[in-house]
Amino acid sequence: MTGCVTVHGEREIIPAVDRAEAAEVLKHFNDGYNEAYRNLDPKVIDRVESGPLAEIGHADMRTQSALTPGGNPKYPSLVLDDARFTIPQQAGWPKFFLADTRSNRDRNRWFVVFLRGGAKEPWKAAYLSILSTDKVPKFATDKDGYAEAVPAAKGKDPGLATAPDAVSGAYTDYLRTGDGDVFAPGPRTTQLRAERDGLRRTPTFWTEYIDTPEKAPAFPAPALRTEDGGALVFFTAHHRERRTMAKGLRPAVTDPRTKPLLTGELTKSVTYTRVSESAVRVPAKGAGGRAVFLNRIESVTAVQGE
Repeated sequence: MTGCVTVHGEREIIPAVDRAEAAEVLKHFNDGYNEAYRNLDPKVIDRVESGPLAEIGHADMRTQSALTPGGNPKYPSLVLDDARFTIPQQAGWPKFFLADTRSNRDRNRWFVVFLRGGAKEPWKAAYLSILSTDKVPKFATDKDGYAEAVPAAKGKDPGLATAPDAVSGAYTDYLRTGDGDVFAPGPRTTQLRAERDGLRRTPTFWTEYIDTPEKAPAFPAPALRTEDGGALVFFTAHHRERRTMAKGLRPAVTDPRTKPLLTGELTKSVTYTRVSESAVRVPAKGAGGRAVFLNRIESVTAVQGE
């Protein structure tokens, strides 16, 4: 008997992408990124980015369009090469893969996570994490070199101390209360809370913080199993910081990269909205230890005066 067999990505466990296509996806993103920043065109951002990376890109377009009207043809091109692809075997959607790349910007490794929501949807870059070479994790792979995507859906035990889709909520809860033992002390946890505490009430203003967790479908938390049984998890959160001035004082926004994002009138308070995208190592269930941040990028996306 002869004939053809159709493999359904929504049912069969198959590689998320083949390596040749992964290289094309990376090039498409790299070319689009440079085009967007040369022409300051948000439509190009929509073509090659999604999730938190797209939010950051749109804010950048607004800021740079105000600073350099008409585009920035002399923008120094970003080059991502020496790519090492970590491709999981998956059933269903969304699918994802990781490109571990060398950048012409610094000596770190740039991790780009690409997501695809369905068979008829394009691959888009959703997360960017910048890791020093000594922080690059070793991923668990099968005999064919494919990685393991850690399940995030309810009802599926990921074998982790914290499930991927619960990491964002655990983080925003920690920022709000300081309670819990999910995350290790460090710049993005204990030190960040200490910095916030110093701004909650000052002689000239007081500050309120609202942290919002995010999850699929708009902000999936892709996770890859590491050799030690834990996982590298990528996740998104949103943060609002409202500063209210003391009587007789008016707020001011002076940063030239932030002023173009301002709406409303600065009379008594100003609210900054930020998006953060993070890469954390989560330990295996029962292994002990806490989740450790490998990278966290936070960017202002909106400023509201009141």
